[in-house]
Amino acid sequence: MTHKIEHTVPTPKEYCEMRLKAGLSGKSMEAAQVGLKNTLYGVSIRNGKDVLIAMGRVVGDGACNFEIVDVAVDPDFQGTGLGRKVMECIDAYLTSAVFEGSYVSMIADEPAFYEKLGYRLVAPKSQGMTKKFKVA
Repeated sequence: MTHKIEHTVPTPKEYCEMRLKAGLSGKSMEAAQVGLKNTLYGVSIRNGKDVLIAMGRVVGDGACNFEIVDVAVDPDFQGTGLGRKVMECIDAYLTSAVFEGSYVSMIADEPAFYEKLGYRLVAPKSQGMTKKFKVA
């Protein structure tokens, strides 16, 4: 089956739906509308019917820090190489965008997948952290 690769983010509605479909945490439509506009690089893969089946983004300041986020594949298409294709597109973007000393990071739900693509855990030197904030 032929898939269409678009070097852009999906619509906010598609984004929110794909995150849930792929088992990622939910995002509000308001957050998606603001956040997607601030993407440095996005990739969307669609099936022959123009339905979103995979996506990924890079966010950050565009020089010192880049973070890979929202890598998701529709469960009906997992195991078909689409996650690898998303990451190949992201890696191509990063190769053209990083500077000497740029830091590329991600929080990986499936570290073994990313390790096969050359990414390495930063532990024990560093540990990922998060903090939840209440909406005002």
